[in-house]
Amino acid sequence: MIYKSKRPDVEIPDATLPEHVLGEARERGEHPALIDGVSGGVITYAEFADVVDALAAGLQRDGLGRGDVFALVGGNSAEWAIAYHAILRAGGVVTPINPLLTPDEVGKQLSDSKTRGVIAMGPLVEPLRHAAERAGAEWVRALERGAEGSVFELAADGAEPEDVGIKPEDLAVLPYSSGTTGVMKGVVLSHRNLVANIEQIQDGITLSEDDTLVGVLPFFHIYGQTVVLNQGLAKGATIVTMPRFDLDGLLDIIENHGVTLLHIAPPVVLAFATAPQVEGRDFSGLRIVISGAAPLDEDLSGRAEARIGVPIRQGYGMTELSPVSHKTRVDDAAVTPPGSVGPLVPNTEARLVDPASGEDAAEGGEGEIWIRGPQVMVGYLDQPEATAQTLTDDGWLRTGDIARIDAGGYAFIVDRLKELIKYKGYQVPPAELEAVLVSHPQVKDAGVIGVPHEGGDEYPKACVVCEGDLGADELMAFVAERVAPYKKVREVEIVEEIPKSASGKILRRVLREQYGAAADA
Repeated sequence: MIYKSKRPDVEIPDATLPEHVLGEARERGEHPALIDGVSGGVITYAEFADVVDALAAGLQRDGLGRGDVFALVGGNSAEWAIAYHAILRAGGVVTPINPLLTPDEVGKQLSDSKTRGVIAMGPLVEPLRHAAERAGAEWVRALERGAEGSVFELAADGAEPEDVGIKPEDLAVLPYSSGTTGVMKGVVLSHRNLVANIEQIQDGITLSEDDTLVGVLPFFHIYGQTVVLNQGLAKGATIVTMPRFDLDGLLDIIENHGVTLLHIAPPVVLAFATAPQVEGRDFSGLRIVISGAAPLDEDLSGRAEARIGVPIRQGYGMTELSPVSHKTRVDDAAVTPPGSVGPLVPNTEARLVDPASGEDAAEGGEGEIWIRGPQVMVGYLDQPEATAQTLTDDGWLRTGDIARIDAGGYAFIVDRLKELIKYKGYQVPPAELEAVLVSHPQVKDAGVIGVPHEGGDEYPKACVVCEGDLGADELMAFVAERVAPYKKVREVEIVEEIPKSASGKILRRVLREQYGAAADA
């Protein structure tokens, strides 16, 4: 049984991502494209287009060739957006990287993606230099304009980049995702994938030059990249950037800049529901708040909505979907059922498949949700087996999430097959943490699970088989030294054995049943 979007198909332009996003930028002239939420600095659309072209031309003169991969490591800023589009405009590929990752973690991505150059926030340049050298990257440059060794020193003022023949079907962005297995893989997203998703989203939340967005979702994540940065710029909106989340700063931006649309993750919804400083703030400019990146607790959403007086609804997707397959429409917010992630976006189909039998679930039943549409990734970089496990021959993407779809076409995510832990909107692969744990000389085996946390969130808990006198605090510190802060193990339980299948696979469902209660429950 195939569920189809009830919206008419939208036209997908035959264009590359920079052509689509920046095609009308100069015509918008002095209209603000990006505003720094801290300093108040403004870059107009005309300025943005000019500096992107200048940097793209400079990158080409420095040797960037068609299809070369460049890493971009940094927080949200106008400079990040300029470098991102300059790499694409020059014919390169962007692999965006979370600045919280350790140099070793970054090095793995650089090596796997065959990155030629790294553009990073100033404080990260030196720590990443050795990782880049080991991975074969040719240079590391600072992201900040005016800084010594900045990539912007390459900008050729007034120049236009050479047309190197990039096509819509070519690779554009290479984010890394754990998919359904917990092993990081490069997700091959074409220009067409990303352009398609911009237009699919636009159908439900129509942006224009009258809109103001907040870049609080990280641009290195495909969620903030597509639904805030690229859709916003493509439709002429103004984007106020935040280098990191700060509730008071976000509230000031919403009030002072007349923000009309807010994309966030569940931890921000929790703050709206509980933080005292939310009281008395002005949210009247907002049309809607959309939460994504992780499941949103229905009760929490209701409490937050009551406090701010603005509809809070959900969307759904994953990196492999560029990222959106479902999203609440602004015009339909009042009739969208609580807890739903909304209907399918245009040009998109879904199936619900019984994981055990492989048969389609009965109408009204539950099953793994499969998605087919122009936003579905090309595949995983140099991983044909993983690609075959995720994509069917006829174009369906197996999401690893269990869903149901009601008679109105609204989807509800009810469980998941995939092993990922979602902590504050970030993906935490348990297999990665297990590999770190068993590298400790006293750890004989380990299994990591997600434990329920406030607001529908989860945190990583390690179940460990060890020998000798080994404390939980020591183990947590051991892991913390080797992974990004959001991946840290937050609880350790010493156990006698890790339950496994006959083939040796960890039975996480059994682990969750035995040890999955929150410590403070």
